Amino acid sequence: MFAVGDVVMWRRGDVSACLLAATVSGWLLFGSGGYTFLSLASNVLLLLLTVLFLWAKAARLLNRPEPPIPEMHVSQQVVNEVVAMVHSVLNTVFSVFHDIALGRDSVLFYQVFLSLWIISIIGSLTDFTTLCYTSIVAVLTIPALYKKYEECIDRYMRFAYMNLQMYEMVYERFSAKCFHRARDLVIEVLKEP
Repeated sequence: MFAVGDVVMWRRGDVSACLLAATVSGWLLFGSGGYTFLSLASNVLLLLLTVLFLWAKAARLLNRPEPPIPEMHVSQQVVNEVVAMVHSVLNTVFSVFHDIALGRDSVLFYQVFLSLWIISIIGSLTDFTTLCYTSIVAVLTIPALYKKYEECIDRYMRFAYMNLQMYEMVYERFSAKCFHRARDLVIEVLKEP
């Protein structure tokens, strides 16, 4: 088995490349092709069911073995485990919502508010498919590029940080001068009558 970090840092290049290729092809198919996931799934299942049906009918006519299809069913234990997990997660979410709604946890309220607000802004800018595509591509490329060009990026980030500090000092001096001038002007205006 492999770790997510190995895939993100391209230590498992075959898995990373396959994931990136699947993401790009999925985005091209669903994002720009006008094809939806529901229609693709429906067409694939329709094709699979038709091929298996025709195979079974032809096998009976030609006295050949039927297609090897395992009997598919979901056990009651699996259903109970999934329901218990969903039940637990929903109860936790409702409990947190209740605490926030009653004002018991202000910090959590601000965190949830900010998260939902950011999600709302991102959601108004793009659709879900493009957001997933962009996120996966960013996660697969940015860490690997940073690792490869770490020294160069760090040098430019230090340079940008020093420039930002310089502009901050200039702004503080300028705002202090403006504040002192405004204060002196207010004092003069108040002294005049």
